[in-house]
Amino acid sequence: MRRRELLAIPVVAALAVNLPVIAVPQEAVGKDADATSGQQVFNNACRTCHTTKEGDNRLGPHLKKIIGRRAGSLLDYGYSSAMKGADFIWDEEKLDRFIANPDEMVPGNNMKPYGGLASPDSRAKVIAFLQSLTTGR
Repeated sequence: MRRRELLAIPVVAALAVNLPVIAVPQEAVGKDADATSGQQVFNNACRTCHTTKEGDNRLGPHLKKIIGRRAGSLLDYGYSSAMKGADFIWDEEKLDRFIANPDEMVPGNNMKPYGGLASPDSRAKVIAFLQSLTTGR
């Protein structure tokens, strides 16, 4: 080893010994991981038609802060009459049902040709990602 490398070893060891250990709750790690992997699933399954930027409506409405929003309620998006008439607030359970099978949840919606996301794990990840857009986490 060169002299410079030998001098660096005690510094690294001293830092490692003196640094406090920060405990991160496992739930927080899981949610961040789900939101991150959820963004990947979202990008693959949803991003063709939807964005996560407020006010940026495309073929589908933006999904920023969708959880807690009344279905069909964005003023600057032209929803189907079925979605405008849907009388519910988006929550995790409704999103799960809708992402799994939009036609079953809201018959007559305009989500064609999207037929649903079959994997419960993938749906949970997308919902965790959408939740992170609502809560800012």
